[in-house]
Amino acid sequence: MQTFTLQYLFEDKPRTYQLALKQPELAPHDAALHLLQLHFGDGENSLLMPDAQATPQEILDQAGLLGITEVRVSAEREN
Repeated sequence: MQTFTLQYLFEDKPRTYQLALKQPELAPHDAALHLLQLHFGDGENSLLMPDAQATPQEILDQAGLLGITEVRVSAEREN
């Protein structure tokens, strides 16, 4: 199990979020998807989420349009 710390700006305010996943790496665009779900997943408008076929850049662009920017990922392996 790997714990990932996501540092990012949400509406220009610094935020940190941690999540544990059973994978060795988490790319910034995948982290952005997690953050989109965190901030907008409860919304009734599914149009806020990127299309399933979206490229990594399109995901990051969509996150940026919704106020999630400068996504950085660091990892710490759990014992």
